[in-house]
Amino acid sequence: MRRYVNLLEGAILPSLGALAAPIMATSLIQMAYNLVDMIWIGRISADAVAAVGAAGMFMWFSNGLATLSKMGGQIKVGQSLGHDDRPGAASYAHGAIVSGIVLALVFSLVCVLFAHPLIGFFNLNSSQVAADARSYLIITCGLVIFSFLNQIYTGIFTAMGNSRTSFAATAIGLVLNLILDPMFIFGFGPIPALGVSGAAIATVLAQAVVTLIFLQAAKADELLFPQIRLFSFPDRNAVADILRLGLPSALQSMLFSCISMVIARMIAVWGDGAVAVQKVGSQIESISWMSAEGFAAALNTFTAQNYGAGNARRIETGLSLSVRIMLGWGLFTTAVLLFFPGPIFRIFITDPSIQAMGIDYLRILALSQAFMCLEYTAAGTFNGLGRTLPPSIVSVTLTAARIPLAAVLTSWLGLNGVWWAITISSFAKGILLFGWLYKKKREPGFLTRETSPALDA
Repeated sequence: MRRYVNLLEGAILPSLGALAAPIMATSLIQMAYNLVDMIWIGRISADAVAAVGAAGMFMWFSNGLATLSKMGGQIKVGQSLGHDDRPGAASYAHGAIVSGIVLALVFSLVCVLFAHPLIGFFNLNSSQVAADARSYLIITCGLVIFSFLNQIYTGIFTAMGNSRTSFAATAIGLVLNLILDPMFIFGFGPIPALGVSGAAIATVLAQAVVTLIFLQAAKADELLFPQIRLFSFPDRNAVADILRLGLPSALQSMLFSCISMVIARMIAVWGDGAVAVQKVGSQIESISWMSAEGFAAALNTFTAQNYGAGNARRIETGLSLSVRIMLGWGLFTTAVLLFFPGPIFRIFITDPSIQAMGIDYLRILALSQAFMCLEYTAAGTFNGLGRTLPPSIVSVTLTAARIPLAAVLTSWLGLNGVWWAITISSFAKGILLFGWLYKKKREPGFLTRETSPALDA
């Protein structure tokens, strides 16, 4: 079995599927990572879930910083390999890794030094919940370098047409997390019961093992990594290109997390239980958006490599197939969340009053899943072309609109008004971004290398 999928020749659906399947499986495993934490933490109390939910917002924010290096690196590595420029691809991979390490160290320092005011932003009602949130923040974000490296290596290997390595590494991390979570949360032998802090320790240890696996895989690689000298200074122009391309997506992700923090603060008015509902509900819903995000990553690489090789018609055919696949997935997840919200939510939280809020969350968010899949499909294509600005404009603008929309709707619908604001904005994002892509791809030269891959709209 070949390690690298050939995305430039042959039938499109099998090659795109061969790359996408492990990425989507990896996304589902990452979702399982989070759900495992929620299941065990939910056995402590709803307050513990609220603590992890608040601190987890900053882990979400850190993913945006990691995207700065990951997205730019993945795009440029893919385009360089499509153009048969291995030294250039190695230079971009080197720049992505080094810049990611620097960003991770800076972010870790900020989170450790300012943990108290960062958690204080949420105005949590319980002092114990706030204390647990600070502990979780310091551990997970203080050692966030493993998460950064895992994301960046995933992007590089995906750009090379090798998504199986990321799947294997993440699967091993999940199994380890399954073992370590109950040991550190509830205690085992000489290990004391550490509660929320134990969940954070288990997560970081699992992430560290995944990083070691990636380093071993890079050492064994013969296509790209032998040309990288990790402890040397990266090429400045390569780093500049990476940051230029990654910046819109990174700002999109970070602003998205900031907007979510504001909404979480709004939700806290209804109590810490409502914060727990948002945390658990978003993790359940991630079965849809993380799969869509995984497929979009494969489409990104497919588009980038074929853009580098000048295969415009192949890009258009791949996009058409992707739309049909992702719409089907979005409709399936809509049905699951709409018709089975109770049995799903009860897995995580046993408090009946909180379950009722969670069921409302899942049913309302279910309605937006197909539109969210359209958004990710369009974003994957734009990003593979090196045009990362349009997805960011649409996402940031309409995600920010959730705040005033939620303020209006909650006056009529209470807490459910927040969930409706999220759903309505997802409708709009999917329709507008896909419409933008459809209009642009009809322009002569849009899908060919002759046009500039700069951040034009």
